[in-house]
Amino acid sequence: MTALKKLTLTEPELVQALQSKDPAVLKTLYSMYSSSLYGVISRIITHTELAEDVLQETFVKIWQSATHYDNTKGRLFTWMMNIARNLSIDKLRSKDFKNSLKNQDIENNVSFVDEQNKVTFNPDVLGVKQLVENLKPDLQAVLDLVYYKGFTHVEAAEKLDLPLGTVKTRIRLAIIELRRNFN
Repeated sequence: MTALKKLTLTEPELVQALQSKDPAVLKTLYSMYSSSLYGVISRIITHTELAEDVLQETFVKIWQSATHYDNTKGRLFTWMMNIARNLSIDKLRSKDFKNSLKNQDIENNVSFVDEQNKVTFNPDVLGVKQLVENLKPDLQAVLDLVYYKGFTHVEAAEKLDLPLGTVKTRIRLAIIELRRNFN
């Protein structure tokens, strides 16, 4: 596909190439979205090597699931971000990850903490941070816990001392409000 020779593609071109399994699209997709997706992942998974593994898994899942993407349900980046977020949360909840935390010695933990101070996520690049900051504080709090910190709806409800239905409603309202900025 000649369109893949340029560094960036339009979203419809990307989707078409991805769904037709054009191998050249992976390099373009990675160069366009890897840093943003890594930012999402590293907010949930603070260990650098593990976050990099999840980023790789994310691109494999995107490649394998491309035919399931439906542009009527949202933008490509949002779909990919949800894949990255869900894989990150799944990794944190996995038994292997929980066991690995129990087996680290103190020397590895010191270097682990040092490595983490270098990782930054800059939602300003996407303009998401300002959009979220414009939401009501109660909506901001729920989004922060669920989307940025990887809490489940139940965990967020417990943390905020709210009924589960209220948390789900606030998430829905926040998403509706944020979508208004993209239409």
